[in-house]
Amino acid sequence: MNRSRLLMIGVLALVAGLLAALYVYKNLQPRSGLPADMAQVMVAANDLQVGARVEEHDIKVIQIPSGEMPPGAPRKKADVVGRGVILPIPKGAFILPNNLAGENAGAGLPALIPPGMRAVSVRVNEVISVAGFVTPGTRVDVLLTGSPGGSSEQQTTTVLQNVAVLASGRTLERTSTGEAQNTAVITLLVTPDDAQRLTLASSQGKIQLSLRNPLDTKQDDVPASVSRGLFRGGAAPSPVVRPAVHRIETTPKPPVPVAAPGVNVEVYQGDKKQEYKFPDEGSGTQ
Repeated sequence: MNRSRLLMIGVLALVAGLLAALYVYKNLQPRSGLPADMAQVMVAANDLQVGARVEEHDIKVIQIPSGEMPPGAPRKKADVVGRGVILPIPKGAFILPNNLAGENAGAGLPALIPPGMRAVSVRVNEVISVAGFVTPGTRVDVLLTGSPGGSSEQQTTTVLQNVAVLASGRTLERTSTGEAQNTAVITLLVTPDDAQRLTLASSQGKIQLSLRNPLDTKQDDVPASVSRGLFRGGAAPSPVVRPAVHRIETTPKPPVPVAAPGVNVEVYQGDKKQEYKFPDEGSGTQ
């Protein structure tokens, strides 16, 4: 066997060995189990807070199987860049349309106001804001205390019920631990009609916010409370005195006898006068 033939056999054996090794390597690799049909989806690269504007550096594009795509998930960065965040989006979460304000709606507080609604701010303190626990996302009732119609007696009435809180000062979201947020201004989300009532109430007396359970959406018919009803044993309101009506019973008087019809004749004898009565012939008196 010549030398060239041995060299050729060695090369063929080496090639066959390499092919066999490559085949074994590929078959021993763990299968990924991912389908061939993949799709791109955008997730948050950072924690996105309420009111923030989505920038390009806030977006991370990843590949997931098409069958696992969230419904309505945007496919392009242009669909989300520049839109305001209306619900918190944690890092790594999908960026979905229901977490974003409408296109061209901007960012910040205006982006949180739905069409047909208004944002109205009221001045508060630690007591009015329920020790600072009236925070964005909570719901409150608005109470008014004043003297209606120039009355000297004060009363408290419920002006609005189940009103959403948009902001506490300049903060558009509550803290993750639910801590109190003391501020001088609370912004409420109301209808245009309720915006007028709230503004008028702020000028007519003292406003108080009443915090309520967000699951309790019942509208209660609460009568106004007056000051005289707060004190036990206090003077009761004066009763309305109506004049007594007395029935007077009268005894019928006996009929006055009517003189029988007749003729009177006066006879004078000197200075003496005598009167004689003669029955009328038509009366039937004997």
